[in-house]
Amino acid sequence: MSLVGRYVAVVGPADGARPTDLSHAEQVGRELAATGAVMLTGGHHGVMEAAARGARAAGGVSIGLLPGLDRAAGSPEHTYLLPTGLGELRNGLLVRAADAVVAVGCSWGTLSEIALARRTGVPLVLLDPWELPEDVGVVASDASAAVAWVSTVLRPHGH
Repeated sequence: MSLVGRYVAVVGPADGARPTDLSHAEQVGRELAATGAVMLTGGHHGVMEAAARGARAAGGVSIGLLPGLDRAAGSPEHTYLLPTGLGELRNGLLVRAADAVVAVGCSWGTLSEIALARRTGVPLVLLDPWELPEDVGVVASDASAAVAWVSTVLRPHGH
């Protein structure tokens, strides 16, 4: 299978990546490189670095789109590091620059990239994703309970 000329984003947690996430990401990077795809990541450590390491080992190209302005903040495993200065908004740039997205594991940033891919129609594959974590927020049983919870955490304006 050839993906020459195609750009594939590999997304996943920087912090809190599980050993299996790192192993999967490195293998995805290797296999994408073997197909001739250019790999895009968020440029940091964790899943992004592991995927870039895999791509490098297989002679591929990986481009890290960094959220900040400091190229030195990125993982040196990447072939190229591009500072965007966009902060979290770089997730949108990453997804929109990709022909497809591979999400390995999950984190809140990864979840935003998954949502962006779904909303914009970018083909998406998830490898060992989250079920929604406990810290996702309060889960209400019905509309009344939801409104009651909101009223307990929000104060009226002017008070």
